[in-house]
Amino acid sequence: MSHAPVLIVFLGGMRGSAIEDLLGRSLAEAALDLLEEALATGAFAGALLATDSDTLAERLPAGVALDRDRGPFHFGRRLAALVRERGIDRPVYVGAGGVPLLRGADLAAITQRLAGAEQLVIANNYFSADLVAFTPGDALERIDLPATDNFLPRLLHDQAGLASEPLPRSSATQFNIDSPADLTILKLAGGGGPNLTRFLEGFEASASGGEPYQRLMRALVDAKAEVLVAGRVGSQVWSYLERETACRVRVYSEERGMQAAGRDASGEARSLLAFHLREVGSARFFAELAALSDVACIDTRPLLAHLGVRASRADRFWSDLGCPEQIEHLFLRELTQAAHDAPLPVLLGGHSLVSGGLMLLTEAAWREEDQRASGLS
Repeated sequence: MSHAPVLIVFLGGMRGSAIEDLLGRSLAEAALDLLEEALATGAFAGALLATDSDTLAERLPAGVALDRDRGPFHFGRRLAALVRERGIDRPVYVGAGGVPLLRGADLAAITQRLAGAEQLVIANNYFSADLVAFTPGDALERIDLPATDNFLPRLLHDQAGLASEPLPRSSATQFNIDSPADLTILKLAGGGGPNLTRFLEGFEASASGGEPYQRLMRALVDAKAEVLVAGRVGSQVWSYLERETACRVRVYSEERGMQAAGRDASGEARSLLAFHLREVGSARFFAELAALSDVACIDTRPLLAHLGVRASRADRFWSDLGCPEQIEHLFLRELTQAAHDAPLPVLLGGHSLVSGGLMLLTEAAWREEDQRASGLS
């Protein structure tokens, strides 16, 4: 068994409608950036791209093996088979689009920490991971293999007995691409790799473009402004906003770990905001938010789960982009239209919006503020 670290990137499952295909193409570019960055460091013995597509087959750098999916996909079984069949003792797993801001030096630092350990798991998020590096590789044989990557660090710690070492929380470790709205954030803030950056040059989110995000950025550095953040907001994000923004912040944190615990699928998810939304309707709901804040930033997934809204993934993506005319589900279309018509800027999205996305926008806002101040001096 080789003791050198090997990068394993998973790419697939994002296709169907036009908006899903678009996101899938962005994930492919992010995967290519990650592979190129990692191998350029010389810290990896090699890399694997596990995928259900040949999209990148002719563009893969030397040192990357393409492993095509065979049959029904199950995350844990797929990862365990790759590690076992190839004798990998120090796997570094990343989901495509999971950490698009990490650079080669960051990845090399992870391998250095892994090299000096015998029983260790490193993850970008212990409770909902996109990057998981661990040793030994055969620890996967001692856990209940999970259907998604979210659970993997906890299972390796709880069931296989590996010591847990989460990465420091930052925009680079917490920002991931889960929705086309995250592409809007990345296009505004920058920081992606060269392939993804070129892709974003031709990406236009919606008729409004990035204007609501720009208004949020201005509010983040304005001591007179108040920003409302709702959804699966972690304490680290709240602490970051209190420390790094000039504005007042109003936070409603609900249903942390909802998807990892399956509370959305089971119907157990509950949201105080959803209770209120159901009672007053979408138009009044957003009008009342305008009495509480200057900008609202809302992770809609707890709301939708509480209300039993089973909208398609494409509909959720169009809602995130603020495009009600593209949405088939009646309630979600009405909610998105009301957000669009609200008397304050409303940003809708998923978990990344109220975690790494907010952190990344805050950093970009201060850069713009510094440039503006320099221009006035």
